[in-house]
Amino acid sequence: MSAPTIMQRARTFLAERRRLGFQARNPGYALISFARFVERRRHQGPLTVALMAEWARCDKAQRGTAETWARRLKILRPFARWMRQFEPRTAVPDESIFGPVPGRVAPHIYRDEEIVALLAAARALHPKGSLRPATFEAVFGLLASTGLRVSEALALRDADVDLTAGALTVRRTKFAKSRLVPLHWSTVGALASYRQRRCRAMHTNAQMPFFIGSRGRLLGRALSQRQVHRVFIELRNQLGWINRGATEGPRLHQLRHAFAVKRLLLWHRQGIDLDQAMLSLSTYLGHTKISNTYWYLSAVPELMALVGKRFERFVAAPGALNE
Repeated sequence: MSAPTIMQRARTFLAERRRLGFQARNPGYALISFARFVERRRHQGPLTVALMAEWARCDKAQRGTAETWARRLKILRPFARWMRQFEPRTAVPDESIFGPVPGRVAPHIYRDEEIVALLAAARALHPKGSLRPATFEAVFGLLASTGLRVSEALALRDADVDLTAGALTVRRTKFAKSRLVPLHWSTVGALASYRQRRCRAMHTNAQMPFFIGSRGRLLGRALSQRQVHRVFIELRNQLGWINRGATEGPRLHQLRHAFAVKRLLLWHRQGIDLDQAMLSLSTYLGHTKISNTYWYLSAVPELMALVGKRFERFVAAPGALNE
């Protein structure tokens, strides 16, 4: 019997990861891409660092930066370690190749007027009077008002949206957890309006996607992330926003960052103890580590100022530095 191919190994690895609760969607695409690359090269023998580095440089987006290559190479490390049980000579690339993967960078935190403008632009999409403008307005509005991940919003089924109770059921999210997400009354009203328009446009049922395509072969099917990102970029360019983050431009996922930062700022103004409130925000956002939620304290100058003041109070406390 011949040994499994690199593609077979990659698919087995991804299946094992998914059984453990990892979604591995984007890393999965990258790993399959690497397996195809290896097969095209007709590589024989153990995987080498040179082979992995060559693949990492083949970035479709043509960014051509060491940071991008480092991120791509990082995706291969768990797979390379797993492969060692079959081929002990498999190389595991380290950070000496392209340097460390950069940490989180400052996001674009949307101002209220930018979100209002985004929803207005979505409402003006073509074809006018169709379900499409209402769908994208509802998607962007939900992301801004709840901080959901894009994948979570698009995975919602009609039965997951309980507008009587004013809550969403977000099922098996990024870390294989489900959670309830309470909604503000204004969000409930907007989603109810969208649901009514969708029901007038087509027959619906409890198990259908809540956000649906409305044209051609996509009619009634769940929106894809690619569709939503494409429309967002189109509207972003149309609106001509000035980028205030460290990324190439304002991103859709940064609506989540803006939601978290604004909530923290509001709690601070209301005199709420942020340390006590952090656990609530972490649960609401679906974070598995509360440290991921604390990261938002460094996202904008106002919150960094809070951190600085708290540190000053700590240093000034009697005996603080001797503990």
